Amino acid sequence: MDGDFRTHFVREPSALRHHPALVLNADYRPLSYYPLSLWPWQEAVKAAFLDRVDIIAEYEEEVRSPSMTLKIPSVVVLKDYVKPRKRVAFTRFNLFLRDEFRCQYCGSKGELTFDHVVPRAAGGITSWENVVAACAPCNLRKGSKSLRQASMSLRKTPRQPGASELMNTGRKFPPNHLHDSWLDFLYWDAELEA
Repeated sequence: MDGDFRTHFVREPSALRHHPALVLNADYRPLSYYPLSLWPWQEAVKAAFLDRVDIIAEYEEEVRSPSMTLKIPSVVVLKDYVKPRKRVAFTRFNLFLRDEFRCQYCGSKGELTFDHVVPRAAGGITSWENVVAACAPCNLRKGSKSLRQASMSLRKTPRQPGASELMNTGRKFPPNHLHDSWLDFLYWDAELEA
């Protein structure tokens, strides 16, 4: 009996790590789709206790303190609106997201790197308009040649994405696990089926 209780007690906290909370802005939209705006359950409980969020949905599991019992939040909404950024940072991740995690030469998915359309050796700069996602074979094939010299073409012209455009692109890549309580908030503006 003592061994069972101790084993159950030790395993319980690690099991609770797997109960993230979807964080919604005050307008009930996720702060971000990719990566999905999730907090560990501890942060969600803390924010609820500090009255920074409202709990919209809960897991069946509970956490307990000497003075209270609380179901673990699965969806929380911020009480104060967080204004989304207008400018998108030029990062490797955002570049891959803009290009939908596909090589812009052959369309393959997988191990990606980035390529300067106009090679740096030819005066090309590192910018949204000159850098694309590329698989290693295409990047090696192109090397420091121009598109014409390499007999290659781009799937689409590279350009700087807007913040809302990048967020919408992120919606195409849901994480491996979506809790049922999140679904109404992740695709709330999707067209309803008749």
